[in-house]
Amino acid sequence: MQIDTALLAKLEKLSHLRIAEEKKEEVMGQLSEILGYIENLNELDTENLSPAFSTLEGGSPLREDTPRGPSDIPDKILEHAPQAADDFFIVPAIIE
Repeated sequence: MQIDTALLAKLEKLSHLRIAEEKKEEVMGQLSEILGYIENLNELDTENLSPAFSTLEGGSPLREDTPRGPSDIPDKILEHAPQAADDFFIVPAIIE
C-alpha cells in the first residue's frame, strides 16, 4: 500500500500531528515501508497455530518468585516529602 498526500493529510488530522512540508516525502516513504512489512506478515499462514504458540520448549521461562528482605527505599523516598506518616505521603484534602 502506498501512502499518498491525501492519506497523509488524513493521518495528520486523525493523529493531531503536524508534519513539516520538507519532511512529508520522507514520512510517506517510511509509512509505506512499514505497511509493506505488515503485508509480508499477513502472508504468513497462522490458521493452524494455537494462540499460545511459543518457539520455546516448555513455554516461557519463569524466575522463582521469592520475597525480598526489608527495604529502606520507602524511607529514602519519604524523607524528601514535605509531610509523611506511617509510610504514606500526607497531602492537602481535596474533597470536603
